[in-house]
Amino acid sequence: MTIEIVAIVAAGANGVIGRDGDLPWRIPSDLKHFKALTLGRPMIMGRRTWASIGKALPGRTTIVVTRDPDFRAEGAEVAASLEAAIERGRAIAERDGVDTVAIVGGGEIYAQALPVCDRVELTEVKFAPDPAGAVAFPRLDPAAWVETARVAGERGLRDEADFDFVSLVRRKTSVPG
Repeated sequence: MTIEIVAIVAAGANGVIGRDGDLPWRIPSDLKHFKALTLGRPMIMGRRTWASIGKALPGRTTIVVTRDPDFRAEGAEVAASLEAAIERGRAIAERDGVDTVAIVGGGEIYAQALPVCDRVELTEVKFAPDPAGAVAFPRLDPAAWVETARVAGERGLRDEADFDFVSLVRRKTSVPG
């Protein structure tokens, strides 16, 4: 079985993904989408993202990446590097019979992981939060990624902004023969 490494992210129109350990918007419809994409799959996140969530999410194995050798995360596994986390995530995915390891943030983890990601599941939030002091998603190189699907999100009563669900896959490069 091929196991994909997939970045799952919600980003504002200006790339902002968070501020002060929180999301800069409230979009319950996106949280449902996030749950659907991650449920039953191993998730990799950085220590600050772990702290912002505050607990292990049910129904998925969480792997927290941190350089702190004494860090403990109740209900989650800890890895000293992204590489170790991906290796562990692949083993868990294989054990559980799923085809995806989810990279779920934050900014530093996305920056490290994008070069090895096979796919990006992006919620494009049609709102541009103040970028001062915010965390941003790394800019995707259009030469490296191709959009394969775009679905307009159905804005619910409690959603603070409009949004689209966008799937991108890494472009295949040909090697001269």
